[in-house]
Amino acid sequence: MYKNMIKRLIIPLAGAVIVTILCGTGLFNNPDLFVCDELYQTPEALPGDIKVIGIDEADFKEFGPYNTWDRTVIASALEALAQDPDNLPAVVAVDALYAGETDPEADARLAAACSKLGNVVMATEASVGRKTTYSDNKFIFDDYAVLNYEEPYDALKEVTDQGHINTMYDKDGILRHGVLYLDSDKGRVYSLPFVAAKKYAEQNGFSIEEPPVDSRGRYYLSYSASPGDFYEDVSLSKLINGEVPSSYYSGKIVFIGPYASGLQDAFFTPIARAKEMYGVEFHANAAQAMLDGRYKTEAPAIAQLAVLFVISFAFFLFCDGKKLRFSIPVLIVLAALSVLASVWLYSAGVIVHALWIPLSLVLLFIASVAANYIRAVIARQHVTRTFERYVAPNIVGEILKEGEENLKLGGKLCDIAVLFVDIRGFTTMSERLSPEEVVHILNQYLTMTSSCIEEHNGTLDKFIGDATMAFWGAPLEDDDPVYHAALTALDIVDGAARLSDKLKEETGEVLNVGVGVHYGPAVVGNMGSERRMDYTAIGDTVNTSARLEANAPAGTVYISRAVADKLKGRMSFETLGDSIKLKGKAEGFEILKLTGREE
Repeated sequence: MYKNMIKRLIIPLAGAVIVTILCGTGLFNNPDLFVCDELYQTPEALPGDIKVIGIDEADFKEFGPYNTWDRTVIASALEALAQDPDNLPAVVAVDALYAGETDPEADARLAAACSKLGNVVMATEASVGRKTTYSDNKFIFDDYAVLNYEEPYDALKEVTDQGHINTMYDKDGILRHGVLYLDSDKGRVYSLPFVAAKKYAEQNGFSIEEPPVDSRGRYYLSYSASPGDFYEDVSLSKLINGEVPSSYYSGKIVFIGPYASGLQDAFFTPIARAKEMYGVEFHANAAQAMLDGRYKTEAPAIAQLAVLFVISFAFFLFCDGKKLRFSIPVLIVLAALSVLASVWLYSAGVIVHALWIPLSLVLLFIASVAANYIRAVIARQHVTRTFERYVAPNIVGEILKEGEENLKLGGKLCDIAVLFVDIRGFTTMSERLSPEEVVHILNQYLTMTSSCIEEHNGTLDKFIGDATMAFWGAPLEDDDPVYHAALTALDIVDGAARLSDKLKEETGEVLNVGVGVHYGPAVVGNMGSERRMDYTAIGDTVNTSARLEANAPAGTVYISRAVADKLKGRMSFETLGDSIKLKGKAEGFEILKLTGREE
């Protein structure tokens, strides 16, 4: 019992381990991330706290190519925002780096515009790469070290706050995470959207918390808007030319940044993987998430793998040996529940790999179908090899339909036609001939009887010395078992006559057979022990057929009244009444002689 239990657990255990390892090594990361993006990242209605003013193609027509602008252009935009003291923006975040001094007059004007407006956050940017340090007699490699850090020129830095604009793609080239802070030689620098959102919250009497981050200061960003949702076609030139009413940005967070493809500030994001989002809108999305407090925590991979292993093992164990009509509905239900659970967990603030469980279940389902098929093939071959030893080849296929259960000990009661045939005078013949001649004659005779039985789809039960036993009606269903048994009996008599003529020429011996056929109930199945069994029939019907054969003269077929009634109108026979007494049979048991077919 324990061995069978262990054998049954090995394959599901191995399957669960394999899919867990595959998921843990990241083999399914790309399709999993795609599914997570589709499930988790959906646009929402924007509350209107954030406005985006873009530097777009219209501005290039107004002020010339972007690389020819001096700092008076952005200074003019900030001056326009400060024109109405009663309708000032709450925070202005500029997604453009103004490092180093250029034109003193333009630099001074930009700093003065920021000072007058107040609450301006200017961009900083770091170069990130590998840095090697030597400490405690070993080299330490940091692949995300800040190598260089650029910030606004001194006059501008003094009158503004700063936030970095660095971004970091995931391995598949999608921008799912924001970088909350960078640790440089000048200290920790927070991101532009976080600084802007924090200042906005302070002005409005509430506070925001820092999102949960990983070891590199990254946080998962739950996007609110698709590309273009934040942008309302308000360009920098429209603002400078007075085409934007102050009520539009009054009390809002205003992000100013590039909004044109030629400025190379666009990213592919999970909320719209086929369309790029400009950096200024990415910052707007990050600030909106911080204001809303929509932070998500990524569940530990080890916990997810543990859950995956348990579910995979249980599912594979269930599917092992099950038919498709049971396993397919369970697969569908479990996959659907896992997806729904992933979405629910996301809404609760926990991020899990949405595809791990459904994909693993599908793989395990395929594996279970393959395993069941292989086992079925092996079992079929085993059944075939076993049954071909004692069942006619044309019957083996029918037996296989019932499966390997037919190889167990046991039987069933059914009505069958039983035939016995024996050689008359075989013992005397054996004494006259050499052993080789006896074997030669016997093999030809048994081959003839076997061929006649197989031709009429009978089950060849056994050879008992020079006797042959066969029956019809099991395990192959037969719509007319008695008729087929009678045909076989007549064919055997005719075949024995032909074989006798041949043997008379070869050895001088004559071959005569007697045949008995009876019909009735018998127990048919595997008889014997677990180590050795026979597929046979037992019961009074078998005994009666054997006694009919024992009393049949040479070249004669004896049948019972039960057989004759089934053959009426199709074969001819003569009644012998109860002139012959069969052992074990009461008085009045009628015996008939089968003489041939009716024309």
